[in-house]
Amino acid sequence: MVFEQLWKEFAALSEVTAVALGGSRATGAFDEKSDYDLYLYCDRIPADEIRAEILRRHCGYIELGNQFWETEDDCTLNNGVDIDILYRDPRAFESDLAAVVEQYRAGNGYTTCMWHNLNTCRILYDEYGTLQRMKERFDVPYPDELRRNIIERNRKLLSGALPSYDGQLLKASRRRDVVAVNHRAAAFLESYFDIIFAVNRMTHPGEKRITEIALKQARVLPADFEENIDRLMRDLTADSEVLNNDLKRIVVELDKIL
Repeated sequence: MVFEQLWKEFAALSEVTAVALGGSRATGAFDEKSDYDLYLYCDRIPADEIRAEILRRHCGYIELGNQFWETEDDCTLNNGVDIDILYRDPRAFESDLAAVVEQYRAGNGYTTCMWHNLNTCRILYDEYGTLQRMKERFDVPYPDELRRNIIERNRKLLSGALPSYDGQLLKASRRRDVVAVNHRAAAFLESYFDIIFAVNRMTHPGEKRITEIALKQARVLPADFEENIDRLMRDLTADSEVLNNDLKRIVVELDKIL
């Protein structure tokens, strides 16, 4: 299997101390078009030429050294399936997790995504047991203080403060600035879903299929949860008063479960 051959070649490099498979391929919720998310934990990132040599043996298309989110190589395997190979410093990754899980630091949306990533990844190689120890360290109940901090921070971002997303979105709508409308709507939903998952003490699964995941797994959801999201997305180009009503409806129903 081309994927197995590839990750084993990377695992043989002296710089690589652990290898994990993430995303839907790790959880089993994938289809034939799902890509691979491969995480390489490294003391230092292997040199470009070494990575390229391995990738050329197993990939028909290669983008080496992308820096859009993390350091990564984005490729298409010889079997036609895409693969994202991400290089991580295990010490920095663990420190970032500790800030969230143990120090209760909330973000502007997606707060617990990396915690979810660690919890759900499948370890393929772990030379010193570093990744397994990390899993065990952060295998803890969802902290109440983290939950409160996520809800408090992101609820203010939704509505009620001068910089809140609803106000920004409505200003953009009144200006007919469709790019800004889409940008602020995305930010609004990022904070909204951060609250939804925190309320339910669920780690954030990331940006894909989150409505579906919430509907299947969350114990508590606002009334008309899916309908209100669909209405908001449909009305983004509507009159600003229509949009305002959509936003208010979402916030009102959210507040009822807080």
